[in-house]
Amino acid sequence: MHIETLKTFCDLIETGSLSRAAKLNRVTQSAVSQQLRSLEERYGRKLVDRAPRVGARPTEAGKAFYDDLKPLLGRLDDLEQRLRARPGVVAGNVRIATVYSVGLHTLPRVMKKSLALYPSLGLRLEYRRTDQVVEACLRGEVDLGIVALPSRRPQLEVVSLGHDELVLVTAPDHPLAKRRRPSLADLDGLPFIAFDRDIPTRKLSDRLLARAGSSVVHAMELDNIETIKRCVEAGIGVSLLPAPALTAEVRAGTLRARRLSESPIERPIGVLFRSARTREQSQAVRAFLELLTRELAPR
Repeated sequence: MHIETLKTFCDLIETGSLSRAAKLNRVTQSAVSQQLRSLEERYGRKLVDRAPRVGARPTEAGKAFYDDLKPLLGRLDDLEQRLRARPGVVAGNVRIATVYSVGLHTLPRVMKKSLALYPSLGLRLEYRRTDQVVEACLRGEVDLGIVALPSRRPQLEVVSLGHDELVLVTAPDHPLAKRRRPSLADLDGLPFIAFDRDIPTRKLSDRLLARAGSSVVHAMELDNIETIKRCVEAGIGVSLLPAPALTAEVRAGTLRARRLSESPIERPIGVLFRSARTREQSQAVRAFLELLTRELAPR
């Protein structure tokens, strides 16, 4: 059995897509199908269910296989990087999972700088919900997880990367867009576009609104900051969002961002990784983590 086949299988489970798994491994979709078929024939078990609308989903056997296989591949990758490491040369891959609001608007400049400093460094970035980022770190599926409002876990270390300020965001013609410093109380009774209830930023905004005695009307609940911004642009409601994620829209005039009278209202950003007691970091991960904290951590 080839290691490439096992890696392709894990990518298929994580992406739920033959085309994306094929692209990640630089093979054709037909090759992915053949590799999956060879695994299923080897073990005499169906590992993946495929349906047109839901994509590729692991069967019970497929999930069990993935759960045990992924950490093994991670340790093998770490071993290869250590064996290939040359003194003074940072090389290897760093697997990062993050949420959209951080990955799209905070990480790009750090990633660009890291690739300029370390040409042999490979960065693999994927977007997940906060709970999935934490789980991926715990399971060793990624080297680093970057989230807003990180929570402490026994097996994980957390390093602060500073704070994002939450601001009121509205459509340009909304009445609150004309106020210089609106308050949370001004949102009482207004249609509000919120994150899904299990997302930490939603929990924070709920606490802030409740403390201000402001009862908003949740017009929509979404899991993606980019979709929330489009809904606010369309005039469906207002929202509380991190200021760094609004730069392009504010510059283009499609959204208005207003600091609140209660400001600064901040949400912490942090990077998560397995503690040294449970996993040794590769040279590549250490170098990127050092750069990440140097560029973003509060001084």
